[in-house]
Amino acid sequence: MATLTVWKFEDATAAERTVQLVQDLQKQELITVHDAATVVWEQGRKRPKTRQLHNLAGAGALGGAFWGLLFGLIFFVPLLGLAVGAATGALTGSLTDVGIDDDFITSVRAEVTEGTSALFLMTSGAVQDKVLDAVKEAGLQAQLIHTNLSKAEEDALRETFAE
Repeated sequence: MATLTVWKFEDATAAERTVQLVQDLQKQELITVHDAATVVWEQGRKRPKTRQLHNLAGAGALGGAFWGLLFGLIFFVPLLGLAVGAATGALTGSLTDVGIDDDFITSVRAEVTEGTSALFLMTSGAVQDKVLDAVKEAGLQAQLIHTNLSKAEEDALRETFAE
């Protein structure tokens, strides 16, 4: 089963810097990245820059249409108004199967703001203790915004990063 996680950084450049770490972990076969994308929202900008990470995506990559729809719902639909928002309601229904629902959209929208960045990862096969150790060693301070992991797995991740 693939896991979708969203990591927020208080620095607009941290998500991009984390990409190298994820690449290294994938080369060491400590995680399998099916797809990934970054959101960088520089201070003073009206909206964020988004980028699908083709260099990390595996054969099962979701593709640009998925990321475009997701980021559109999170960052751009609120700017377009209720008429367009209502039309996208049917599209979001199909995303709930992978843990993307209104709560997901609302929480990411509230957390990823000007001056921050985020890394969206669709992964499987993570050797969690080794991945978490590598993140700690790199000194990355990330906040887990969302995951479709079980409550126990999510609590363990949050506890590790709170230390």
